[in-house]
Amino acid sequence: MLIYWFLKYVAVGPLVRLVYRWRPEGAHHVPRRGAVILASNHLSASDWIFMPMSVRRRVTFLAKAEYFRGTGLKGMAQRLFFAGSGQVPIDRTNASAAEDAIRTGIRILREGKVLGIYPEGTRSPDGRLYRGKTGVARMTLETGAPVVPVAMTYTPRDIPLPGKLGTLLGQKLIRVQVRFGEPLDFSRYAGLSGDRFVERSITDEIMYEIMELSGQEYVDLYGAKVKKSMDTTGASAGEVVRRLQPPPAEAADRLPSSLAG
Repeated sequence: MLIYWFLKYVAVGPLVRLVYRWRPEGAHHVPRRGAVILASNHLSASDWIFMPMSVRRRVTFLAKAEYFRGTGLKGMAQRLFFAGSGQVPIDRTNASAAEDAIRTGIRILREGKVLGIYPEGTRSPDGRLYRGKTGVARMTLETGAPVVPVAMTYTPRDIPLPGKLGTLLGQKLIRVQVRFGEPLDFSRYAGLSGDRFVERSITDEIMYEIMELSGQEYVDLYGAKVKKSMDTTGASAGEVVRRLQPPPAEAADRLPSSLAG
């Protein structure tokens, strides 16, 4: 616990804030106490750094178990860092990985904690917002925890440095924005955990709110499926999406809706 706050306010946080100078929007929407799910889009490996540093409470994420299995001094340092920064190991190699992740998330929420989750299940392959997986719906239904939608955005940042130095750094630095939406309450669906239509409806509502906050284009496909096809065929994300996405009229009917359910 102490390592988390040391990293956030002493070792990592101040440096990151000095370099990126971001200010969160709507952080007051995150309840000060009690269980809550922060459901965010996923654009960068840095998302889990910027989002937790935008709120006062400790945020717990579910991470690959491989991060905790390193050996030697490097492995020990890695385990210490991920454990200290609020990561909980999940073995994603077995057949029950998804169920194990959901059960672990439910346990964390029942302890009254803040759970950070990426409903897309993977980083976006091209910056668009992809279809959400229904695990987040199951977690809110079984715990009653509200869901706060979160949008991460990254844009190029101009810095006032002359000549080649400014050009070089300007290409590498970005402006980060973290937006928190109003909490979503799904108590109207109480007792319906396991109903796949209800869980899809809830997930689509969450994705709609993330889409509204982020301004991203929505793709009605799972990001993991698109990435797998990219690896297999060597095609770009755009090419894969054009091949797999439903016809325009059908896709319009399947956009996530704030009125879902």
